[in-house]
Amino acid sequence: MGSKKITSIALLVAVVIAVQLLTQLTGTSYYLTQLTMTIYSCLLIVGLCLVMGYAGQISLGHAGFFAIGGYTSASLTTTNLLPALEKGSTCVGLLNKIGFLVTSTSMFGEPLLTVHPWVACLLAITITALIAFLIGIPVLKLKGHYLAMATLGFGIIIFRIVLAMEIFGEADGISDVPGFTLLPGLTVNGDMGNRVVNYYIAAGVLVFGFVLLLNLIDSRVGRALRGIHGAEDAADAMGINTARYKLYTFVLSAVFAAVAGVLLTHYTGGISPSDAGVMKSVRYVAIVAIGGMASLWGALTMGGLLNFLSLRGMFGSYDDAVFGAILIIIMLFAPDGVLRLSIWSKLKQLKEGK
Repeated sequence: MGSKKITSIALLVAVVIAVQLLTQLTGTSYYLTQLTMTIYSCLLIVGLCLVMGYAGQISLGHAGFFAIGGYTSASLTTTNLLPALEKGSTCVGLLNKIGFLVTSTSMFGEPLLTVHPWVACLLAITITALIAFLIGIPVLKLKGHYLAMATLGFGIIIFRIVLAMEIFGEADGISDVPGFTLLPGLTVNGDMGNRVVNYYIAAGVLVFGFVLLLNLIDSRVGRALRGIHGAEDAADAMGINTARYKLYTFVLSAVFAAVAGVLLTHYTGGISPSDAGVMKSVRYVAIVAIGGMASLWGALTMGGLLNFLSLRGMFGSYDDAVFGAILIIIMLFAPDGVLRLSIWSKLKQLKEGK
């Protein structure tokens, strides 16, 4: 990792710490709840930026991958397997013996036997990666608006599944999702007294993922992805296995979405069909476009800003409309992203009537 990159990451860490200290000094620690949720959303957004900005593939189905991760972990950690164990289920008994299950009590004091959050998390990520792999093989052969429509169709399917199936809570979703203890003393949950810890857990996961992507795009793989984005046929002619690179990038991006879904679900204690909605995917794509298709820093910055404002209710009932309007404005005046917008050049063009 170069010195410039290390300096940039150090600056990001400094900003994370400064924001937390600022909320503490100003008595606005309640902001940390929305900030933590925003950070998890940014994890998905930077993963999507890799697909769109570097592999040149548009995906309108990433809310679906988020939902697969979140719903899988939520259902596994809330479904009571104790009745099955009492009936002599061999499978449940084996899982219990090897430590994959954990006992607890419900809010009503009833005994529960559920899948351990770590096991649920790993299963959720594995299932998401497998689905992304199977979906990506045929879908990534498409290009342009055909690819967008195919991924949109996938997102709609996931939305209808979670909305219709009883195991996923149907229209009500899943609630009372337990906390996720990563390590002793580090638990992902929504407890008010645990705000600061959860904020730094989310920030740590994001920084780790961000560093991973920065190293990836500066590696041989990153150069291959830029070649695919610039001229796929030429890259293919030069011996780059374009299909494999696009597929692996798509799967990696889906894993980022799944991790975000799992952690955010355990943090908020629930997940609903709205998290798998089509407008969620459109919003993620819009944020990547606003930040700059090939700018991880731009996607991270705008994702953090716009998601936080949205969660604070700054846009009210016009939330989706505001995101749509911002996207139109950016496409007209800053197609390379708002962080690459040269104000003076635009003013000069307006003055000259161009």
